Amino acid sequence: MSILRRRRHFALLLVVTGLMISGLVSVASTSAAQRHDSAGQSSGPRWLATWGASPVDMGNHDYSGTIRNIVFTSVGGNEVRIRLSNEFGDQPLQIGAAYVGLGEQDGSIVGANVPLTFSGSSTVTIPQGGEVMSDPVKLNVPPLSDLAVSLYIPTPTEQTGHLDSQSTTYITFGSNEASAPTAAGFIPITSWWFVNGVDVTAQPRVKGTVVAFGDSITDGYQSSTDQNDRWPNDLSRRLQARPGNTLGVVDEGISANEVLSNIAGNPGAGVAGVNRFEQDVVDQPGVKDVILLEGVNDIGNNDTSASALIAGYQQMIAEAHAAGLKIFGGTILPFQGSGYWSAEKEQTRDAVNHWILTSGAFDGVINFSGAMADPSNPQMLNPAYDSGDHLHPNDAGYQVMANAINLKMLLR
Repeated sequence: MSILRRRRHFALLLVVTGLMISGLVSVASTSAAQRHDSAGQSSGPRWLATWGASPVDMGNHDYSGTIRNIVFTSVGGNEVRIRLSNEFGDQPLQIGAAYVGLGEQDGSIVGANVPLTFSGSSTVTIPQGGEVMSDPVKLNVPPLSDLAVSLYIPTPTEQTGHLDSQSTTYITFGSNEASAPTAAGFIPITSWWFVNGVDVTAQPRVKGTVVAFGDSITDGYQSSTDQNDRWPNDLSRRLQARPGNTLGVVDEGISANEVLSNIAGNPGAGVAGVNRFEQDVVDQPGVKDVILLEGVNDIGNNDTSASALIAGYQQMIAEAHAAGLKIFGGTILPFQGSGYWSAEKEQTRDAVNHWILTSGAFDGVINFSGAMADPSNPQMLNPAYDSGDHLHPNDAGYQVMANAINLKMLLR
């Protein structure tokens, strides 16, 4: 168990115990066992993660009001449940109302806006450092569809969320509009707040979930807002288009995230990859595979050595294998021309990529670097796939990355 998980479980135990003794609230707190409650069991519904976003510290904005998060599913189901996080809150988080329904990118609801409950209650208080799972509700969720998760926050609070959503979220200040059929009068922003997971009951052809784990490139930074053009979305579309067995895809990328370090002064960059791997990968309901693409920020920000970065990979590989998961390594993309680049850092990238491709430590490899490199200068992104900052792909580049993944490798 990582330091982060120990801290969260200890804080959760203290707060829940105090609240239960005082009789103030009934808390539906989520453990790893609860996340996996039906995955792999022969009786009862099989729950699979269809969407996720790794939580980060959004800072203290003393926000209250209504938040309508628009999230994009990978696989569908006839029942849905929602995970909410207060991991970085400095106090318990009150949820005054919560709803889920099929949504549009303009924030409107298509069909029913279904109220959520938590252990039968329409309200819930999430302990500091904890998370909750809603009760399941009947909702026909198609694959590759937008869901609107609406939350009313009655008491000013510090925020846990996901900074770079590449998707529009709609908010009000103060008022409870969680049940509203449209987002008229809401204010658009581009971050998700409090919601960190959506699970559905698995259809027979869906054999599990693959987690895309990484930094801003996995987060889809510089992709078109509201178009769901991150490479994990493109991978979802490829998987859904094939006949026969398929997989859900959960995107656990965080912009500016690093494998080994929490970035000082930038809490929005999240917890280091080696410390969040258990929570963001191993604990996902129905997880089967993980694709690891991370390390460019370690090299670019901190001059991390190849040996140190490889040791971080080996830690995550061991953790995945201990949980019975397959883990596939992605080579680090070229970044010459960006502010990060130097000849010494290029040597580190080359050494790390050589190890990924030749060591046999992963269950398989994906040569993202080879697919994305400029043929005339492999140290740079192909101009056709460059968003313009020489570090992040554009929409076409993210599609090329998804196309570089061997689907049979994931489904074998």
